[in-house]
Parts: sequence; structure tokens; C-alpha cells
Amino acid sequence: MNRLLKTSLLTAALLPAFAFAAPSPGDREVTLSGAGSSDKRFDDTQLAVQGSWGQYLTENSLWGVRQLINARDREGESVKFDGATRVFYDYHIGTGNLQPFVGASIGAIYGEGVNETFTAGPEFGVKFWVQDRTFIQAMVEYQFLFDSASDARDRYDDGAFFYSVGLGYNF
Repeated sequence: MNRLLKTSLLTAALLPAFAFAAPSPGDREVTLSGAGSSDKRFDDTQLAVQGSWGQYLTENSLWGVRQLINARDREGESVKFDGATRVFYDYHIGTGNLQPFVGASIGAIYGEGVNETFTAGPEFGVKFWVQDRTFIQAMVEYQFLFDSASDARDRYDDGAFFYSVGLGYNF
């Protein structure tokens, strides 16, 4: 009897750690990610912030908008800013606290330090819910760069990787 009571109390104590409220159709989410890099003398420093807003169409599919802002400071130059705005669609695989996802996005890259261009490509990542509505997200995107729709076919090999790690919240 004593062993059953201890096991029951331990199970009840750990249950909230495994509780998970899956997003429902109509739920929204926001994410905030950041990145930075510098050379060893801090003569070339780059900082980036990315945010997104999305809405679940089903419990596994999400569409939304992502915004990236970059600031680059090189020795002897003024600070340059650029950004990227993309519309995305992601499909989450499975249920539970750990959910991989795959998707695609399309948008534009613009600003002072880049060649302004359209962009589209695949993305994949993983979300890990640390609480009912709060998660950590890691994602990789490959964006093909092109100036027009006809140019997209010719620019299959021209592209860039975007990496991000951040926090998100469902509401």
C-alpha cells in the first residue's frame, strides 16, 4: 500500500511536466529569434533579429509572416541595415512536446548591404514545447534568389541559408 501511494504521488507530481496542449485550428503563435557574429577583433559585427506571426489552419498546419532585420558594422564603414520579409507555410509532423516541421516560404530581401531580390525556398525545423504554450524553435531555410518569375528557373543554384533559434508562444 505504501509503495502504491509513493508511485501515485510521484506520477501526479511529474504529470504536469509531460502535459501538452497541442495548438488547435485558429490558434496563433509568435516567435522571436536572434543571432550575431563578430570577427576576433570585433571589426566586423553582424546582429540579426527575426520575428514571426502565424495562425494554425489545422492542428498540424501553420501559415504566417516572418520578418528579419540585420545590422552590420564594419570598421571604417557606417552601420548598414537590411531585412527579409517572407510568407510561410509549415506542416508539423506528429504530436507531443517535440514536433519537427517542414514547409516553404516566399518573399523578398532588401536593404543597404544586400542585392535586393525575391526569394523562395524550403524550410525545416523542430519545436520543443517547454510549457503548454511556450516552445523553443530551431529552423533552417534555404532561399533561392531571383529577380523575376522567369529568372527563378535559372537561379536554382543561387541561394542562401538562413538559420534561427528562438522562443515562441501560442495563444
